[in-house]
Amino acid sequence: MLRKLVVSAALAVAAIASMTGGAAAQDTIKIGVVQSLTGQLTAVGKQVMAGIKLYQEQHGTTVAGKKIELIVKDDTTVPDVARRLAQELIVNDKVNILTTGITPASFAIAPLATQAKIPAVIMVSGTSSATERSPYMVRVSFTLGQQTGIMGDWAFKNGSKKVVAVQSDWAPGAEATAVFTEHFTKAGGQVVETLKVPLANPDFSPFLQRARDASPDTLFVFIPAGQAGLFVKQFIDRGLDKAGIKLIGPGDVTDDDDLPNMGDGVLGTVTAGFYSAYHQSPTNKAYVAAFKKLNGFRPNFISLGGYDGMHVIYEALKKTSGNTDGDALINAMKGLKWESPRGPTSIDPETRDIVHNVYIRKVEKRDGELYNVEFATFDAVKDPIKAAKKQ
Repeated sequence: MLRKLVVSAALAVAAIASMTGGAAAQDTIKIGVVQSLTGQLTAVGKQVMAGIKLYQEQHGTTVAGKKIELIVKDDTTVPDVARRLAQELIVNDKVNILTTGITPASFAIAPLATQAKIPAVIMVSGTSSATERSPYMVRVSFTLGQQTGIMGDWAFKNGSKKVVAVQSDWAPGAEATAVFTEHFTKAGGQVVETLKVPLANPDFSPFLQRARDASPDTLFVFIPAGQAGLFVKQFIDRGLDKAGIKLIGPGDVTDDDDLPNMGDGVLGTVTAGFYSAYHQSPTNKAYVAAFKKLNGFRPNFISLGGYDGMHVIYEALKKTSGNTDGDALINAMKGLKWESPRGPTSIDPETRDIVHNVYIRKVEKRDGELYNVEFATFDAVKDPIKAAKKQ
């Protein structure tokens, strides 16, 4: 069935191109936005769309003389739905560019992008292999390995010796924990147990009790954005903070969207992340102020996928003078460099992955609010999994 759908998509795109005289002849450029707007990861889609909305508010809806039309679809956090919607966008709506969200959805959409030769901008997925699923995929989000590898090295150097890992039981969770474990154990630490929590409707309490029973000095955790508030509440309710167990992880665990409501029990939590709403650059201060004014809530790291994703699309279209040929756009995206609210950012021309700084942060209270305050910087971090493959 999938093969039939893919072939149909490719034929439809070819027919469209011949009827219009090629991609460059179009007056309107259509971008199909497939994101999780309902379902388990609604909070993720909310932030992506808020970032997209702000970018267009600031930069308009015309690029290289062409009108930009967004066609937004809700994949309900179900990959099969994401694939069906992407198929409809290609065949029925005749989109020129796609955007994708979480890892399962990105994996589902990848073969369609390849067959139709349509660029697909990954705005959420942090799984390393996502860009390898299609030569037409470019990542503007992050890879989990960028953060968790640095976290593993830093944790051992700063006193962690015995760790229990808690991860959501899906591909990003497995990858985050694997990279952390590799770095932490290579440095000399011990991961005594890895606990896998169901992604849907999680109850962290029994897993936290098992973690406490193992008597670690540190708990490493990966959970997707939107579940951090519940996790931290149950971490405190189970008394792990009072037991002297340090909480560490990638930026998701102290997600800026959830952080204001976590309570003082999370103070001192150290994470490795590529973005904080408290990042002290002029670019980010302006971004946070504009984002809050437009959307009414604080931006988190996921929002940058939407905001920077639109930047990459707009800049690529400028370079091609509005030509939406898939290969031309992908080549225009490779090597792009810009100053993001997250800091200096670029697209690796070899892997089509994001390259950005990773910061070690500690939760502190500033002006009466909880923030991730950065205190160490690792510059221009590439995806470590792909880097290791080259060696």
